[in-house]
Formats: sequence, structure tokens, C-alpha cells
Amino acid sequence: MRLTTRIALVMGLAMPLLVLGSGALLLRLVTRDVHAEQDAHLRERAAVLLPLARGLLRTEESGQPRKAANRERQLLDAGLDVGVRLLAAGGGPVTDGSAGGDPAVSGRNTTTGGGPQGYRVVAAAGPQPPAPASLPVAAPDPVTVRARGQAWRALSVEVGGANARKGPRGTLWVFSRGSAGTAEVTAVQHRILVVALIAAPLAGLLSWAIAERATRPLRRLQRRAGGLDPGTSTARLDHAPSRITEVDDLARTLQTVLSRYDEQAARTQEALATARAFSATASHELRTPLMGMQTNLDVLTDHPDLDPDDRADVLADLRSGQQRLMATLIALRALAQGDLVEADAFGVVDLSELVAAAVADVERHVARHHPGVRLTLRLTPGLMLSAWEPGLRMAVDNLLRNAVVHGSRAGLPARIEVALRPGGRPADPVAVLTVDDDGPGIAPEERQQVFQRFHRRAGSPGSGLGLTLVAQQIALHRGTVRILDRPTGTGVRFEVHLPRPGDPAADTRTLELPLHRAWLSEVPGEGTHELPTRA
Repeated sequence: MRLTTRIALVMGLAMPLLVLGSGALLLRLVTRDVHAEQDAHLRERAAVLLPLARGLLRTEESGQPRKAANRERQLLDAGLDVGVRLLAAGGGPVTDGSAGGDPAVSGRNTTTGGGPQGYRVVAAAGPQPPAPASLPVAAPDPVTVRARGQAWRALSVEVGGANARKGPRGTLWVFSRGSAGTAEVTAVQHRILVVALIAAPLAGLLSWAIAERATRPLRRLQRRAGGLDPGTSTARLDHAPSRITEVDDLARTLQTVLSRYDEQAARTQEALATARAFSATASHELRTPLMGMQTNLDVLTDHPDLDPDDRADVLADLRSGQQRLMATLIALRALAQGDLVEADAFGVVDLSELVAAAVADVERHVARHHPGVRLTLRLTPGLMLSAWEPGLRMAVDNLLRNAVVHGSRAGLPARIEVALRPGGRPADPVAVLTVDDDGPGIAPEERQQVFQRFHRRAGSPGSGLGLTLVAQQIALHRGTVRILDRPTGTGVRFEVHLPRPGDPAADTRTLELPLHRAWLSEVPGEGTHELPTRA
């Protein structure tokens, strides 16, 4: 069901209910006004009749029947359009006056049910409840009396006063029919029903028209969004502000969703490109060691009686080729991981502990394979930063292994110094990691080339990807890496700067990784590698 139809139906039902509710309140107010008018008329008649009723009771008590009859007629005639009933205290005889046209009032010389116990009817006429109807003891304020399906408004006035020591006592009752304002109330009821019946369709039609116009921007947005196909077209949602908050918010949400779709689609394409680059690079770089291994295997197969020394050389060459093959595959996999890592993999890392653990592992390795190599470590504990721990550990490991392999002169064991300290300005703190060796060094014009893929010095046993991994991971961590001369003596220094927030746990910045990361398939450009952050 359309939104406009729903609104029209709801308003078509709500409007009559609102009219009926308002009508009930109006009816109550009209009824109260009618009663107020009746009550005012009763009080006015009671004020006129009270002196006549007092005179009638005194005349009756004096024993003058003829004069009492005349006063009774005066009392009843003065009642006009209201009913009159005069009750006297006690049960003495009274004259037989006329009952004023109400056949229900009779037996005026005895106590009756027409008034409180111990009172007798002295005179009665006009519209009033029948004699058997029970009246309250007193009604100084008008009340409603019901009998035989009819209602009357009744008002009582004490004649002579209850505390009077002399003179007769009695009660004057005046009545008016409850149906006096029924016509007005009924007319109001009919009008309320008519208005409710008319308001239902009119409210529905008017609401439908208003809703149809109000939802027009929403329908336009639906048509624009419905015509978009992110998979086949680069067209995106173009929304002009409609000054309708809900529609504009929905449009912005759709634009955000489409933007995220584009980002994910681009990341998917980047992942596919990385996979293709991995396959192409691996097939190209592994061809040479595989062909060398194939040649050595052919030599062993074709010459089963090969000299033991030559056989040992061939097997050593096979072992070296296999190690190079494994190192290349591992490095390529690591580069692919760096190209595909997402920001949610980053967390708080203790860089001091990470560097200390990496140095300890390298010391165990050189103790077995490179005896004589000496490592020294100086670090400041507790340097925390936001990092992808596996990638950062990979970068530190490759820096240390590069120093072990290339950081020594011919015939001399390597001397490696590792230092970690805080640095930078107070407003922009960094962690500074340096790795110094006493090797032959690197010429300034060649220092940028060492970060390129498969760049190897002659005779290097590595894959040529170790420093590429270092540059990739430092760039992912928004840091910089550069090659300097060693401050003292010969050799080279690798200096890494990594941003370090004052409180990494409270750092709410979102790491923004670049969409295009092609360390696996492209040669890095000149300069340091840095990534921005977004607050």
C-alpha cells in the first residue's frame, strides 16, 4: 500500500474520531449551559413565590379557609411555567384548593410520599414529579429528579426557616421539565454526527492530496536511485536539496552506501590485480631458480657416477636454490598481505617489546649460523603506537637480517647497533628506530634503489624483497624510512620514524589506508613513503 494511501486512510479515520470527541465535549458544555439556564429560571421563580408561600402558610394556620384558598390561587398562578409544590410541617387539616392541573398530586391533608417524612402537601400545580416520587430532604441547589422515565430539575426553599420559633414552617419546591433543553441538545448531537460524516471523506481526500505532494521528492529520489546500476554504470546519485530533512537524509545515506560500494568494488579490483601481479611476478622470478634446480637434477640423473666432490657442489647448489625459492615465495606472500591489509587489523602495540623480541630472535639465529656477529640494543621501554603487529614485526626482522647479511666487511663479523627512542615535537611525537652496521655502506645515488623489488647486490643470497617489505610496512604505518651514513666509522644507518600518539588507546583517529597499493606489482617512487590520517 502506498504511503499516501496509508496517510489518507489514517486521517479519514482520525478526523471523525476527533470530531466526535470534540462534539462530546461540546455537548457536555451545551447541556451544562441549558441546566444553568433552567436553574437560573427556577431561582427567579422561587424568589417570586417565596413571599406568597409564606403568606399562604400563615393564613392556613390562622384558620381562614376562604382567604387561604385565595392565597393558594395567587401562589399557583404566580408559578407560570414552573411546577409548584408547597409542603407544610405537621399533619393538620388544610383547605381544598386546586392542585394546579397535576392529577398526580392529591390527599393534601395527610403526610405523603411527595416530600420528606412529616410534611404534608399544602398546594401543588404545574409540571412536577408524581406524588410517589421520592424527593431529597432539601435541594438548596437545583438537582435532577427522575421518575417514570422522565426527569425534572428541582429546587427547594425553606419557608419560615428551620430555626424560627414563631410562625408556620414549610418547604417550597419549584420544578421544570428536564426536556426543556432536550431539543437544543438533540440538535447539537445531530450536527456533530453530520460534521463527522462529512469530515471523514473530506479529511481522507485532503490528506491524500497533501501527502501526494509532500512525497513527490521521495518519489523523485526513488526514480533516480532505481535507475542506478553500480555494476554497469559509473553514474551516481545526484540529489539537489529538497528542504525536506527526511528526504535529504535518505539521499545522503544512499550516496554514502554507493560510495562504500565503489570503495569495496575498487578494493576487490585491487585484490584481483594483486593476485594477478603475484602470479605474474612469482612465475617470472621463480623461473631462474627452478631452471637452475632442473639443471642440477639433470646432472645428477645423467651422471650417477659423478665425482663425490662435484656431487656435493651440485647438492649445495640445489639446496641454495631451494632456499632462495622459499625465501622468494615467503616474501611475495608478505608483500601481497601488505597490499591487502585493512585498517581494522591495526591495534595498540608496544613497540619496545616488539623490537626487543625481534633482536632476541636474531641473536639466537646468528648464534647458530653467523657466529661472531654482535648485536647491541638500547631502547626506551613503553613506546606504544597503533600498528599492524605482524607487518611491523616483519619490517623490523628484515632490517635486522639485512644488517646481519650485508653489514660486515670481508673477513670481519658484523657489529650491529639497534636503538629505539622517542622523538619528534611534543605536539607530534614519533618513535625513532635506528639500525647501524659497520659494513661497506651504500652510495647515496643507490640508496633509493635498494627499496625496489628484486634489487640485489651481486652475490646476495636474499630474494631482493626484504627492504621492499620494510618500505611497504613503514608506509602502511604512516612512517618514513631513510638510509644515512653511520655517525661514527664506516657502515650505514637505517632510520625509521613512526608516529606515536600520546595515548594510543584513546586515539579516535581512523587510519586511512590508500586505495591503490601496488608494492607487489610496481616499483615504488622516489622519496619517503608516508600515509595520511583522518581525524
